[in-house]
Amino acid sequence: MSTEATQDQAVILTEAAAREIRTIIEQQDLDAESVRLRVGVKGGGCSGFSYLLDLTETQKDSDELFEQHGIKIIIDPKSLLYLGGVTVDFKDELMGRGFVFNNPNATSSCGCGSSFAV
Repeated sequence: MSTEATQDQAVILTEAAAREIRTIIEQQDLDAESVRLRVGVKGGGCSGFSYLLDLTETQKDSDELFEQHGIKIIIDPKSLLYLGGVTVDFKDELMGRGFVFNNPNATSSCGCGSSFAV
């Protein structure tokens, strides 16, 4: 069974990111009550680890559950080791739009911002 972790351990979701996630949920006609935002890391990318964002209705017993701005966020325990304190933001700028990660745990990150090293 998942536990409610404290907010200082959580990924920090900005209001802009939450707004974009709500928009995606509506556009894809997903059930806002049962859908979760899975935030994680996987091996790969140009710096060693890549970030993972996924909308899912599947939650494992071992997942940590957080809620911010009305968005339910789940993170597996291994990813939480690398993501504690990460800020997930959404930028919509002239040079492009997309989710942006600010990871205080990263010792380096790639130019595209989608991978990092610890």
